[in-house]
Amino acid sequence: MMASVDVEHVVKHYDTADAVSLTGGHLRPPALNDVSLHVEDGETISIVGSSGCGKSTLLKVVAGLEFLNFGKVLYNDVDVTNVPPQERGVGMVFQDYALYPTMKGKGNLAYYFQVHDRTEEEAEQRTKEVAQMMGVGFELLMGRVPTTLSGGEQQRVAIGRCIVRDPNLFLMDEPISNLDAKLRESTRVEMKKLLRKFAITTLYVTHDQQEAIFMGDRIAVMRDGQIVQLGSFDDLYYSPANLFVAQFIGSPPIAIILAVVANGRVIAGGHEWELPDFLMGEVLPGPVRLGVRPEHWMLGAADGAAIPIRHIERIHTERASFLFGSIADSRVVIATELDTPDASEVVATPDWERAYFFAADSEVTVRNPGVLELF
Repeated sequence: MMASVDVEHVVKHYDTADAVSLTGGHLRPPALNDVSLHVEDGETISIVGSSGCGKSTLLKVVAGLEFLNFGKVLYNDVDVTNVPPQERGVGMVFQDYALYPTMKGKGNLAYYFQVHDRTEEEAEQRTKEVAQMMGVGFELLMGRVPTTLSGGEQQRVAIGRCIVRDPNLFLMDEPISNLDAKLRESTRVEMKKLLRKFAITTLYVTHDQQEAIFMGDRIAVMRDGQIVQLGSFDDLYYSPANLFVAQFIGSPPIAIILAVVANGRVIAGGHEWELPDFLMGEVLPGPVRLGVRPEHWMLGAADGAAIPIRHIERIHTERASFLFGSIADSRVVIATELDTPDASEVVATPDWERAYFFAADSEVTVRNPGVLELF
């Protein structure tokens, strides 16, 4: 029995009124500030954001490990806000795996049945079924204690331990961040296969945006206890809700250039470009912040500006070169062909069809090209 999940207007404070009055201080901003989220049955949502943004707190609230100050949590439209975590049918996978160190893999999977007074036959049957479902090599892990397993193997046992109890919901908190890069890549592939195979509704917390993109059907970007934007990678990358999302999603990051629009031109320090007619009505004269992603520069255009280049990185796996330079003290990265020759400067113009404009004194989006205009 899988579950859809609804988080409705949740507020979570860690300060208490008594503690504040005793110290003469003030309440800190809430860890979660009016957070609402809907997760479809069988969907995986990745939750990303910088440290302290509320990612793990949101996971604990959904699990029932944290009490709410306001709002509610529903599974399949049933209010579970006051239901104890052990009765919610949630499987959690943590950064440190949290395996029982004295038990072999099989014992870790069967322990759930022991504490719930299930029969030994039921535990044996269910453990065997899950070992078969988990794929090649998993049976070999059942006879080994966690200290003899690699990080990736421990993670497979931790996931198997969750699956064995038929969870309504998976909650994963930085589950593979302790692994080295190569093992992290292979492990997340295996985890993705398992999530698709079992179609378990999942909330997946990570600080790694590449991991979030790979694992999630949708991505929730959090900041200061709020979900700033929720959508597919294309939604976040091509149609960011504001400047924060535009800068957070994308690697190498978007260039944000302080500029002024005047007399039909975009002026940034000593650089100038003519503003196309179709943008005249969208971008008004005055200070702005121009946003250009690495792949949205055009080299060698007649009206281009000379951009000094500090260094070039050639990424052979992506068959591309990245030129790192600057405009008006703003960092600029330009993506181009792998065999682009070394140069101290290049002449480049933003692809105005795909350029972003943000307010000069806030994070408000003035002009967003959107996804559909790109194709």
